[in-house]
Amino acid sequence: MSEFEAVEILLVEDSDADAELIMRALRKASVVNRLVRVRDGVEAVEFVFRTGAFKERGAGNPRLILLDLKMPRMSGIDVLRRLKSDEGTKSIPVVVLTSSAEAQDVQESYKFGVNSYLVKPVAFADFTSVVAHTGLYWAVMNKIPG
Repeated sequence: MSEFEAVEILLVEDSDADAELIMRALRKASVVNRLVRVRDGVEAVEFVFRTGAFKERGAGNPRLILLDLKMPRMSGIDVLRRLKSDEGTKSIPVVVLTSSAEAQDVQESYKFGVNSYLVKPVAFADFTSVVAHTGLYWAVMNKIPG
């Protein structure tokens, strides 16, 4: 089995600080699912569709995608649009984790099929609370079928 075959959570986050915060919050909430991080929308699409740097990745989709919106090269909205327009990936649950509370971002995310939209709190304790008290925690702990 390759290192990417058993991925249950794909974290799409360009900020190292935010990625670390998300991973720490998941660990604190006792989420032990296998997680892989990519740094932008292009890498996310390549990972999911097994192209570019990930063309050798084994078959299988992530069980859950945690997606930032504001990223270089390709926005989270564009990633979401691409995933939800493909029969093979449209059923992957996607949770937007972003610093944007802009109404347009929220509306576009739901328009393109996001499962949940969470605005990242600044403080670690607040973020951990958001993870522990949302569908994200339930989804990960209950091992969404892939």
